[in-house]
Amino acid sequence: MQLQQRIKAFIKIGEFINTHYQSPSDKGEENLHLGLTELIKVAHIYNGWFVEQFTNNAIQNIGKMLTQAELEKLTASFPKENKNPKTVAVICAGNIPMVCFHDVLCVLLSGNTVLIKMSSDDNVLLPFFLKLLVHYEPDFDECIRLADGKLTGFDAIIATGSNNSADQFLHYFSKYPHIIRRNRSSLAVITGKETREELEALGKDIFYYFGLGCRNVSKLLVPKDYKFDTLFECVFNFGYVIENKKYANNYEYNRTIYLMGKEDFLDNNFLMIKPDNQIHAPISVVFYQRYENEREITNYLLDNAKEIQCVVGTKYIPFGNSQSPVITDFADGVNTAEFLVNL
Repeated sequence: MQLQQRIKAFIKIGEFINTHYQSPSDKGEENLHLGLTELIKVAHIYNGWFVEQFTNNAIQNIGKMLTQAELEKLTASFPKENKNPKTVAVICAGNIPMVCFHDVLCVLLSGNTVLIKMSSDDNVLLPFFLKLLVHYEPDFDECIRLADGKLTGFDAIIATGSNNSADQFLHYFSKYPHIIRRNRSSLAVITGKETREELEALGKDIFYYFGLGCRNVSKLLVPKDYKFDTLFECVFNFGYVIENKKYANNYEYNRTIYLMGKEDFLDNNFLMIKPDNQIHAPISVVFYQRYENEREITNYLLDNAKEIQCVVGTKYIPFGNSQSPVITDFADGVNTAEFLVNL
């Protein structure tokens, strides 16, 4: 299968997604659109974190990537035809709906076969889009395998998980060419000069997917005399997160722990902001750390680079955009496309 043939099939997936959210009564594919709508509801039943709002957002973000221009950026270094295809295992995380789609996309566009080990927390939506891909391009049928049980018969592996699971992956798969991702979090650099609109947008970076993603802001770097009143006011509209039982349980648990420990923290009844030097904050909590000058910011980012997924701020990723990566934003800064080309 030629590269352009593969690209064309993914463009059709993108068109399907865009149509789904613009005019789902598209003639000829009504049943497919109805099926996706139902599966989004089913995904929420299986995983309480996957509320329809955030699942729709994740799917729409994927749709934005699947255009001719974006796909050509991703595949600029790919050969027109892979004459020596490999089987690449992808072990999926389950924290965000279809979070492994980008890895699957890269493997298939590179002309390799993908062996997918899905997360039990996210095993509803991806099969739908894989079947849709084969519907648009039947040749993909021989390039997609779903792992049932132990992973066998692969040449390279891409795995995403916690720090503990990453250590296990390294133990079992170190002899294979691999990309193994660990826990990372994102942070925002606050100057105190942000507009209300920027702080409102920061709410997306904090609360989308309930803070479960590596691109969620869980740490703030703020000026030494910064007050949080305006920030609390600007994220007030995200208070709906507390209506989710899983989020509410995390909030109540963490609040209880802090109160019992007589910890110093600020609270607006759905988010706690706490001084802490760590980057990784629990669900419903954002850590903060004060700085006095630009040099301290630079040093902090350099010292913690291996734990940081992305940085939000006036000089960095614009507020509100951490959860809208472009197709060439590779997780952990490891170029998946380059890895696959060099297998």
